[in-house]
Amino acid sequence: MATRRPDPFIEHLLELMGPLAARIGPVTARRMFGGHGLFYDGLMFALVSGGTCYLKADDATRGKFDAAGSEPFRYQSAKREVTMRHYLSLPPAALESPAAMTPWAKLAVEAALRLGNAG
Repeated sequence: MATRRPDPFIEHLLELMGPLAARIGPVTARRMFGGHGLFYDGLMFALVSGGTCYLKADDATRGKFDAAGSEPFRYQSAKREVTMRHYLSLPPAALESPAAMTPWAKLAVEAALRLGNAG
């Protein structure tokens, strides 16, 4: 059985999230639906599809994403375009350094925790 090579973009995201993971615990990636999910404590807080990272958002964080020009994750189902408003694109500047990534990833983890605990 052939092993899959690590995705360089996923590796880069995990590296950028390293300082946050050092404070809160492991951040992991899993392949799913043709992309990847990023997880903290069993909760998905980000999804990666088509070379774009989308972070979990909720009512408490959506304004910050909107102000940064983030777009919701969209995909085409068999019948229509589906928009997932709880996943918003990562601002491009966050990909420049761990210091730029940390506040955005923290917002996403916090939203995932709030939404996960709401149910």
